[in-house]
Formats: sequence, C-alpha cells, structure tokens
Amino acid sequence: MAEFTGHIKLDVRDSVPDWEAFIPPKPPQGAPNVLVVLYDDTGQAAWSPFGGRIQMPTMDRLAAGGLTYSQWHTTALCSPTRSTFLTGRNHHSNGFATISESSTGFPGYNSHIPPENATMANILRDAGWSTFWVGKNHNVPIDEWTAGSSKKNWPLAQGYDRFYGFIGGETNNWFPSLAEDNRYIDQPYLPDDGYHLSKDLADQALRMIRDSKQTEPDKPWYLWFCPGANHAPHHAPQEYIDKYKGAFDDGYEAYREWVLPRMIERGILPEGTQLTELNPMPDGTFNPTDTVRPWAELNAEERAMFSRMAEVYAGFSEYTDAQVGRIVDYLEESGQLDNTIIFYCADNGASGEGSLNGSVNEGKIFGGYPDDLAQNLTMVDQLGSPDTYNHYPTGWAAAFSTPYRMFKRYVYQGGVCDPLVIHWPAGIASRGEVRNQYHHSTDIVPTILDACGVQMPATYNGVEQNPLAGVSMRYSFDSAGAPTEKHTQYFEMLGNRGIWHDGWKAVTEHGPMAGRGRFDDDKWQLFHTDVDRAEAVDLSDQHPEKVEELKELWFAEAEANHVLPLNDLQIIGNAKDFETFVGMEFKVPVPPSGQYTYYPGTSEVPERSAANTHGVSYKVLADVDLTSQTEGVIFAHGSRFGGHALFIKDGRVHYVYNFLGIPPENLISAPVPTSGRHILGVEFTKQRMGEFREGIGPLKLYVDENLAGEAEIRTVLGHFSLCGEGLCIGYDSGDAVSTRYVGSRFEFSNGTIHKVVFDIADDVYVDVEAHYAAALSRD
Repeated sequence: MAEFTGHIKLDVRDSVPDWEAFIPPKPPQGAPNVLVVLYDDTGQAAWSPFGGRIQMPTMDRLAAGGLTYSQWHTTALCSPTRSTFLTGRNHHSNGFATISESSTGFPGYNSHIPPENATMANILRDAGWSTFWVGKNHNVPIDEWTAGSSKKNWPLAQGYDRFYGFIGGETNNWFPSLAEDNRYIDQPYLPDDGYHLSKDLADQALRMIRDSKQTEPDKPWYLWFCPGANHAPHHAPQEYIDKYKGAFDDGYEAYREWVLPRMIERGILPEGTQLTELNPMPDGTFNPTDTVRPWAELNAEERAMFSRMAEVYAGFSEYTDAQVGRIVDYLEESGQLDNTIIFYCADNGASGEGSLNGSVNEGKIFGGYPDDLAQNLTMVDQLGSPDTYNHYPTGWAAAFSTPYRMFKRYVYQGGVCDPLVIHWPAGIASRGEVRNQYHHSTDIVPTILDACGVQMPATYNGVEQNPLAGVSMRYSFDSAGAPTEKHTQYFEMLGNRGIWHDGWKAVTEHGPMAGRGRFDDDKWQLFHTDVDRAEAVDLSDQHPEKVEELKELWFAEAEANHVLPLNDLQIIGNAKDFETFVGMEFKVPVPPSGQYTYYPGTSEVPERSAANTHGVSYKVLADVDLTSQTEGVIFAHGSRFGGHALFIKDGRVHYVYNFLGIPPENLISAPVPTSGRHILGVEFTKQRMGEFREGIGPLKLYVDENLAGEAEIRTVLGHFSLCGEGLCIGYDSGDAVSTRYVGSRFEFSNGTIHKVVFDIADDVYVDVEAHYAAALSRD
C-alpha cells in the first residue's frame, strides 16, 4: 500500500483525501490473463499433441497455435510438483519432498511451505490480478485438513481469491469430497442428474472468471485449473469410453513400438531415439509390483480387461479436455483468448500404482488385500462407472511413458518428463512449433511473472525471500534454436536420486518404495541426454569422472534445498522400519480416554482425522431419540468401496461393515426400540488377523444394554477411502456405504441424534508390521 499523501486537519472541509494510497496497484498495461491447466498422472506418450493415441482436441488446438515443449520436467509426484507451481522453488525447499500424507518432521518433508517461499498467487494478487484455484489441492498440510484446523495453508491464505475443489491426492469423480474456500461442502448434484467432477470444475472456473469480468472488466485474472484427471479412479461418461473401443487391443508393448516413431515425426524426440528395456529390475532395486506382465502371456479375457482399462483412461482424459475446451471457447468468444497465456501440462509421469493386473477397486491394493482378477473380469463393462474405482495395470503406465524407463515415482524420464503446451498469441509469434530446451516445473512461476511484468520481491510480509529456483522460459518463445538457459536441476523422490547438468544426467539405481536404505551403496547411472533422450545407454563405466562430478553437484543441491535425510521407509520394509517412519509422521492427537465425540450438523470429518477404527477393536455408541417414523443414517464412514455405517430403515436398526466393496456386506440388524431416548451401539473385538492382515472377530449390536445381534466380521487394516470420504453424522455424504440406501444421502429424520461416541481405548490387538504392510502408496 502506498504512503498517504493527503492532508488531515481537524475539520474534513480542510482535509485532502488520497485514494491512491489505498487502492491496490494496477497491473502493467496490456498484462495477460493466466490459465494453468495441470493434469495428473500422464506420461509424455499418451496425448495426441505428442504422438499418442488419446485424442486431446483442445490441447491440439492450443499446440497448433502455440508451442509444444519436448523436455519439460516435473518432480515425479503430485504434491511436490504442485508446490513448485505455488512458489517457484524446489519441492524440498517448499517442505514437499513427498505428498502431504507422508509428511515427516524435517524441513524438506513437513508439507508446510515456509514464509521464505511466498506464493505466486500472493504476488499476482498484490499486483492487481484476480486469483482462482479450481480442482485438486494436494498441498494442504496433513495436520490442517480438518474443519477446525488452521486455514493459513489453505488456498485463500496462499493468495487465491476463490477456491473450489478437493483436498488430497484423489477423489471419486462421480461422488467427490469437495471443499469451497475454507470449508467442506456437499456436491451440488448427483450422477443421475449428469454430475461428473470435470464438468463441475469447469462450471465453477467459468463462473469465477465471468463474475470477475462482469464487475472488473479490465482486471486480469490467474486461474489454476487442476482436474481430477488423470489420477485414479478413472471415471468417464460412457460415450467417451466407447470412442476408444478397440484402440488398445494390440497391447502395451505394441503401443510402445507404435508411438515412438510418431513422437520422432512430431519432433518430440530426435531421430535415433531408442526404446528402453521394459521396466528393468535389478535385484532388490524396484518395487516388485512395478513389473509388467507380457501381453503375450495374457489370456483373451485378461487382454480384453486390460484394453478396456486403457480405453477408460483415454475417455477420462479426452472428456476432461472437452471441459477445458469449454473454458477456451469462452475466452475466445469473450475476446480474452489472445492475451491469455495458457500452460497445459501434467504433474508427473503415468501411474504404475494399479499393479500388474490393474484393479476395479484400487482400495484393495492400498489396503494390503489381494485383488481378485477373476472377479475383476466380471466387471469389465462397468469400468469407469460409479460401480468401480478403477486403475489400469503397470503395462499401460510403461506404454504411456514411452520411450523412457519406468514411470511416476521414479526420477528416470518416465517419471519426470511430461507434456507441456504454451499458448499466448499476443506474446508468442511462433505457431505450432516444438521447443527442445531443457526445463522444469520450477520454471513455470518465473515464466508467468516475466510474462506479467511482475517480479518476486526480495522481502514479502517482512520476511526475506528465497530466490526463485527456476528460469523464465520466455527466451524460448520465439527462438527455437536458443540455447537452454537452465543449467542444473536436481531430482529426488522416495530415496531415488537424479541430477541433470548441461546435457548429462546421473540417476541412482534405488527404486522408490524399495525400503532398502544403504544410500552410500547406490550405483549411479550416467546418461548423455543431449544425444540419448530416452536414457537408454548407461555411460557410467566410460565416464567415471563425470559421475563423480554430478554426484558432488547433487549433494550441493541437496544441501541448498533441504533434501536430506533421504527417506525410502514409506512403504515396503519391516516392522522396525515402520516404527521409525511412524515416529516421524504427523499423528492425530488421541484423547486420553480414547473416545471421540461427534455431533450432528457438523462437517464431514476427513478420514485421516477421524477416530481410527482400522486394525483395532472399537465401540461406537449413539445417543438418539427415536419415533416410529425415524429413519436415516446415524453415522457413515467411507463409500461403496469400503466403509461402515449405522442406520435405521424399514423399522430396523442396521449396522453394515462393507469390507473393501466385496459382497456380501457384513450386516447385523434388530428391530427399532420403542419411541424415546436410547443408546444404540456396536462393539468389535479383534481376536486375530487373517491371511491378508484383515482384523477378524465378533461384532455385537446393542440396543441400550441388550445384545441385539452378533456375527463374526473382518475389518480392513488400511483406510476405507483413498478419495477422502470421511466420517459423517446424520447422513452419508456421497457414495453410499451400503447398498440398502444407495443413491441418496439418507439423512436422519423424524428423530434426534444427540451425539455419537467412538471408543478405541480397549483395543486388544495391534500388529505394527501389519499396519506397515497396509500403508502402501499414498500419492
């Protein structure tokens, strides 16, 4: 705010106002709007502008009128990459070495962006832009996800005027867990009425821009648009899935052979680029689930299933591109397109988290329970619908990462080389060209600020700022042959390390999530990326001096960016490793009594912040007033893919435990008691662990002090829901836990819920190693 230059006297008649001291500064003349479209989990070989089979008409249009970047890189994981879009600093410097759910108490790993790294949105807002964030937000610290937590790291406090989207790594695209500004909300309508998250997000983005322009027509805006695509679950309208029927029947190895020459033809890769070996597996280096089943070894049913999974993924991607197209069409119709700089990109490589066979419910994979391929095969026609929570197998992750090694989570090119198109007719004279300069996600913020004529201040809110880690890409806009102005970029993800410097790259053979430690024993591979873009030929034996040079440079970058200590404990290891890891993780405080009390009329409680009934014994007691007409949900936690609920329907009290969506539901019920105040309760006592570490024991249903029913059930060790469907009191927020009230919130009515108490204090069986094995991937 400027200094007040008016005059203040006793009488206002003698005083002189100065409005300029209070009105925010105006952007430079001709300043552009900014639109950043950031997809999830997409390898460079997937999309049509880069030679892939997935048709992206909007992206094709922008590429034809702009620039396609062939060597643009990310961090290999979503939260870390997204943090670089927030601040322009490296991910460890932002505290985002990994996703927020895996935060640990070290500077580079705590998921709290430090004040020394001011966000670009704050800078642009202060400079006169409207700022909007729509879609995925995986950068709220895990300790701030709840309704009652601090909101200082939510979007509005990070410089965004408006936010609409979801908190966390993924959500159900048919039944999302949504937040608006600083609060959780219900989805506006249901799939039966045409709901899909991608459409909803585009609707909200258009509303925000239009609201701004109709009242401030000369004010530029910045919109960060982050759809749920292409992260699992892969959900799409049937007509988009059907567009790809048969498109992937030749299999993933054939796709790699097919797409490489097309990438070369388009100038994405140089002539002579080789295909790398399909997921090489040095002993003990990589996660065994990251291997690929050869297409030739699949039977006909498996091939049909795997092909359909790719078709769904493709339909999901194109449908979301069509929603982006609605935004672009509006910008053209309203005369804003020419002076809007658009970045269309993805945050990391294709995801291998679907394991060897893919899944119709990836919660089984992440819950440590084996996926039933035979059962999955019966659901091939339901893939992409609300009935599935699907993810394709690792073979497609490898195919969509052609010609590179590996995929998401690895710092080989398959994990970090991603698609990027930039479109800005008012600022880029070139049209339809490819740029081959080496760049990284840390370069996006410097490029936007450069295009907008705004500088990152040396001090912000009284705090001296860290310098931006990247360089502006603007030098490359109209000079295809300009030498790369970036010279060094380090990589680190889940213990896997890499360093690029002036056309050479060194990478450790230390697969993420291998849980093996011994970082001093890592072998460093060496690739001359100026001539070997695919990293196909390891030159470490021929150039040991170059390896040592790059190793030394990596450690210098690590020290500057808070990269140490390296952490590969997240997933696979032993109980001792697990105890070490959980000792560093954020933990939701447990009341001394072990009891959590919840009341109706409150927001959904995110699963990671709710009473933890996973892998332990528990009791739930509901204090309610009932009438002869009472019905509805007392509490519900989870979805059709796993959860539990206590509800009243058809004159009976029901408790359902939905084990990973595997029928039949575990059900105990009893007649509703007489009208009046009652205590309805359930008690599960874990007596043993099953073959796959599921908790097994008796479940008892109580009406007041009377035992009303009993049955043996099995309970999950991992989370009910990766998509964030939390604990609700008096309703079921989205996708119904039980088939007995599917399709509605089934709100509690004609009665009163006074409170619901969860008690885990008397747990009789805790298996640390089992908990660790079920932790699995959280990205």
